Amino acid sequence: MDCRDLVELVTAYLEGSLDPETRARFDVHLLECDGCEHYLQQFRVTVTTLGRIRDDDVDPRFRRRLMDAFRDWR
Repeated sequence: MDCRDLVELVTAYLEGSLDPETRARFDVHLLECDGCEHYLQQFRVTVTTLGRIRDDDVDPRFRRRLMDAFRDWR
């Protein structure tokens, strides 16, 4: 597994939805790549931080723009 593969799979990894073989390859890559280990830790912090934001903390116009941006992303 290379760094690009890891980035694509990080959400599935955190959700625990990777198959055992892919999970093992992911874990091996983390042991060998400090950059990806750091990326995973940053991703975890981001998820935790964003999870603390309540819907009413976000301006409705900004929320709409953000949701539109993600909807059109792929």
